[in-house]
Amino acid sequence: MSKTTLSPIIAGTMNWGVWDKNLTSKEMESMIHVCLENKITTFDHADIYGGYTTEADFGKAFASSKIAREKMQLISKCGIQMLAENRDTKIKHYDYSKSHIIRSVEQSLKNLQTDYLDVFLLHRPSPLMQADEIAEAVEKLKSEGKIVDFGLSNFTSSQTELIRQKTEISYNQVQFSATNFEPMIDGSFDYMQLHNIRPMSWNPLGFIFRNDIPQTHRLKRILATMVSKYHLGADTILLSWVLKHPAKVIPIAGTVNVARIQSLMKAVELDLEKEDWFSIWAESMGQDVP
Repeated sequence: MSKTTLSPIIAGTMNWGVWDKNLTSKEMESMIHVCLENKITTFDHADIYGGYTTEADFGKAFASSKIAREKMQLISKCGIQMLAENRDTKIKHYDYSKSHIIRSVEQSLKNLQTDYLDVFLLHRPSPLMQADEIAEAVEKLKSEGKIVDFGLSNFTSSQTELIRQKTEISYNQVQFSATNFEPMIDGSFDYMQLHNIRPMSWNPLGFIFRNDIPQTHRLKRILATMVSKYHLGADTILLSWVLKHPAKVIPIAGTVNVARIQSLMKAVELDLEKEDWFSIWAESMGQDVP
């Protein structure tokens, strides 16, 4: 059971830095304020974002903002070892040794200019991960007050159970949307509900606005009718679709568009009608439910 209360929608920072939007420190500071003003108080990071630079950029903006730490929640992840400048990694791989986990968390704290992470996640499962060693690292970090809650990202139910047998798991961040709905039919969300693990959803809008294929054509047609019905944008309706699942999924929104950020919480307020929810799923599948 999580000790941390996160906002109903999380701000994803993956694209804030050099990987995409390349926001300046002042722009990041402004973006943090915009999120908080719109009740989005949780920020999702990973050590690798921006080629290991975005955490530190965010940390500078946060320090400059003078916002009280308790007003926000910070998530970060470790495990993926990427090829990047100033790193001697020769091939992309995963590292979940006790020493690496502890070192990564301590570096994230330094980068983000904070004393603790509200949530710490393992970024992707590794065939070589040892549950005992991971648990030792997590328990040490918790006892030192460096992390509050622990979770996973992109882990299957069996991989989650392997770790859960050794230490408490509060979250699993997975890909879930109207176009990537596998977690709700492959048993992942059932397992999470059974064990009080809260799902987070990365890419909650799916690829509807990026891919030009029959599936996205069908979805755009049905969404156009719902935009007229609910008087809300298609992205808001898609987030509402994610939020309606009883596993209590928390979507991670990566937008830096101020108008879109201002409208995100409308998805929390919208109670999508049951038949509309099933219409979106049916159009995504290209057939009615069995």
